Amino acid sequence: MKRLAFMASGNGTNAENLIKKIRSGVISADPAVVICDQPGAGVIERARSLGVPVVIVERREFEDKAAFEAEILRELGDRKIDLICLAGYMRILGEEFVKLYWGRIINVHPAYLPAFPGAHSVKDAFEAKAAETGVTIHFVDTGVDSGPIILQRKVAIDPNDSLESLATKIHAVEYELYPEGLNRVLSGRATMAGGPR
Repeated sequence: MKRLAFMASGNGTNAENLIKKIRSGVISADPAVVICDQPGAGVIERARSLGVPVVIVERREFEDKAAFEAEILRELGDRKIDLICLAGYMRILGEEFVKLYWGRIINVHPAYLPAFPGAHSVKDAFEAKAAETGVTIHFVDTGVDSGPIILQRKVAIDPNDSLESLATKIHAVEYELYPEGLNRVLSGRATMAGGPR
């Protein structure tokens, strides 16, 4: 059974949803650890309430990004992690980190890539008055939200939507799509072709 690490910076509802799907047997995997870079993040209590170990690695405790990521990599290595699920992890992973786990890092992005990459995609789509946005599950490469796509689903933006109502609709799709995308990766139906560039 594949050992999973969840990396999150915030509320952690996507990580919680995936862990609950594992606990209920929808996903066959071992939720080995949640790694969080924010000591006050909601994901910490969510993970602990589900019996998943939490490791907090704060960026400010390290002199640079390389040392910070080296500590995360040490934690991942110690736990013999097979696959990393980014779930609201609000940092861009360094090139060496990505290369070490090439083809074994997946992410949920709240937009229909390649449209609206980056950290503010829901707001960007809303302010652009786009007719639609969506959710993308993708492998992580050395770019920003540019890795091979595993699954996507469009979400219509209603003229009456507020930023909050749009975010709620997108989250609902994330909770459906991320487990399906993770299962595709775990079963070998989705793989990342080629090696690091």
